[in-house]
Amino acid sequence: AADLLSLVLLTPPGELGADVVVGTTQRLGIPLGYGGPHAAYFATREAYKRHIPGRIIGVTVDMDNQPAMRMALQTREQHIKRDKATSNICTAQVLLAVMAGAYGVYHGPDGFRYIANEIHRKAKVLDAFLRDSGIEQQNTLFFDTLKISVDNIKAIKQQAEEQEINLNYIDDHTISISINEATTEKDLMQLAGCLSGSREAVDLSAYEIKEDIFPESLSRSSSFMEHEVFNSYHSETELMRYLKKLERKDLALNHSMIALGSCTMKLNAATEMLPLSTPEWGNIHPFAPVEQAAGYHEVLSKLEEDLTTITGFAATSLQPNSGAQGEYSGLMTIRAYHESRGETHRNICIIPASAHGTNPASAVMAGMKVVVTKTDKHGNIDVSDLEEKVVANSTNLAALMVTYPSTHGVFESSIRQITKLIHDHGGQVYMDGANMNAQVGLTHPATIGADVCHLNLHKTFAIPHGGGGPGVGPICVASQLAPFLPGHPLVATGGEKAITAISAAPWGSPLACLISYGYIKMLGEEGLKEATKIAILNANYIKNRLEEKYSILYTGERGRAAHEMIIDCRPFKQHNIEVTDIAKRLMDYGFHAPTVSFPVAGTMMIEPTESESLAELDRFCDAMLAIHGEIVLAAQGMERYSHLLKNAPHTMAMVSSDEWPYEYSRQEAAFPLPYVAENKFWPSVRRVDDAYGDRNLICSCAPIEAYA
Repeated sequence: AADLLSLVLLTPPGELGADVVVGTTQRLGIPLGYGGPHAAYFATREAYKRHIPGRIIGVTVDMDNQPAMRMALQTREQHIKRDKATSNICTAQVLLAVMAGAYGVYHGPDGFRYIANEIHRKAKVLDAFLRDSGIEQQNTLFFDTLKISVDNIKAIKQQAEEQEINLNYIDDHTISISINEATTEKDLMQLAGCLSGSREAVDLSAYEIKEDIFPESLSRSSSFMEHEVFNSYHSETELMRYLKKLERKDLALNHSMIALGSCTMKLNAATEMLPLSTPEWGNIHPFAPVEQAAGYHEVLSKLEEDLTTITGFAATSLQPNSGAQGEYSGLMTIRAYHESRGETHRNICIIPASAHGTNPASAVMAGMKVVVTKTDKHGNIDVSDLEEKVVANSTNLAALMVTYPSTHGVFESSIRQITKLIHDHGGQVYMDGANMNAQVGLTHPATIGADVCHLNLHKTFAIPHGGGGPGVGPICVASQLAPFLPGHPLVATGGEKAITAISAAPWGSPLACLISYGYIKMLGEEGLKEATKIAILNANYIKNRLEEKYSILYTGERGRAAHEMIIDCRPFKQHNIEVTDIAKRLMDYGFHAPTVSFPVAGTMMIEPTESESLAELDRFCDAMLAIHGEIVLAAQGMERYSHLLKNAPHTMAMVSSDEWPYEYSRQEAAFPLPYVAENKFWPSVRRVDDAYGDRNLICSCAPIEAYA
């Protein structure tokens, strides 16, 4: 592990022979937030790049051979490798990584050197004062952290807290202190006084230390942050304009609906977001004394109560930081439950073939063996096949993982029969809460017979997706599993027989939890129920408008969808039109594509959420129907429409070029319906070359502006 700021002064681990380096980016401008959310980093050698869990953004080229960026490695490999995936990581902390990146862009290498040297200088000043005062400081080599031996720790603690100073009390005779860029000279003098038994600040001007304490072998000589982007935007004005330029490249919810199935891209209301920018919430350390975080604990305990009520269960843990981490936590509580009953042999987890790829990956991480059960032609679990698998594995059955409504977007009428079958054979039922937006206020996991579920607060409960995070994935459990909720080695939390901590912070990402707390409290019981009804209504409205032109792959027994539906684009393949062509063409109409080829290849899964108005739903449907019209004309042999679809999306560079070598008009390409001109989104690049990207995984660092 390595502190990124310390590496400004110290030889980087890669140069010392390390193969893997991990750490946090929190100190790069990210609020403490009582524990999170923060972005970690994972770095490794070139030889191991294709084994990295998580995501890598790499370089490729588009159809015009212009540089482009794409997600070169991503956890969606889980959908292919299932239980053989390299990790179960799905949600990353993208928004926090972007914030840390912006911090780097603003300060640049010179700014980082200044900050790192100032931190180290202040640590050396305090070290010199302590040694001069006869106080033992144990660390001979240090960047920002001092380890101090004291005899009067109670007196120091009392005085420190009276002066509103928190220290790390390792044991009855040892204190640890870390200096950061926010530590002022006044703070340092006050701290020196506190440690020396004085209630007055101590003048430290005599302790300026210029000698370098690091041996030459550990001092950094290599350059860093050489990319142009880290050497260009060092005023707030320039940074603001740079970030705005980047924002214009994103087709986000502030432009139009993003109907990504299984993602629940709903409104993140401004009122819910306001607390995140206030220092009163942002500047609390995760291990500050509990009595100093009374406001947080009131919010977190009430959020736990509300989520427990919403799910119909007995208890909740907010510790997991993503849905996949929630899956792992829930399965570990099930495993601990079986172990407590002397049934350590129960290690079989049954998972439907249609399940999200993280399900089998999480089960393997939890030490279970995966048995896959079939789904029928309606998208439901094949009950007869499930029964056969359950009976065959009855003795060792640990759990069933089931998504409700199903990944195919339908409420399975046999769900209670399924959960009873699992219980009758000694197993527990894990419900994946990815589709909880279709349940809240109308039903809940306990009603269908589940024993544990995770919730995606970044889906159902309005935390922003942030381009891939932050996520919060709390687990809610029935009474028999409550004793096993995850604990923490430093702060009392979790159940009486708690499994080990899932996250570094006791309550995961408390700062993000403020959003979900606000969402629930402002909507209230009736508002939450109404939101669920509208989410289901919106999905079925789209279904009704599109079903004459697009085949709806799965519906419930009454011919309806839940909160999302799958349209089948495979019939168009006979006319050489792929689902990708529809997805790319949607950009010309101003819409982000729905989820493509999950859970069924060649399909689109559409989820509008409750946040969208009738007018926006109609714009989306108009776009989809217009694209279908283009497909029909292409199928009739009119090649201009086939080319129109294959060349999508059309960039500003194409449309504004003096040359226009296409059979269709510029208006047909870029302004296919009247509403588009009022709020035009221009894609930055054309379709990218995936094969090129696979061969050139890592960016060779051309200027960032080249990736327009």
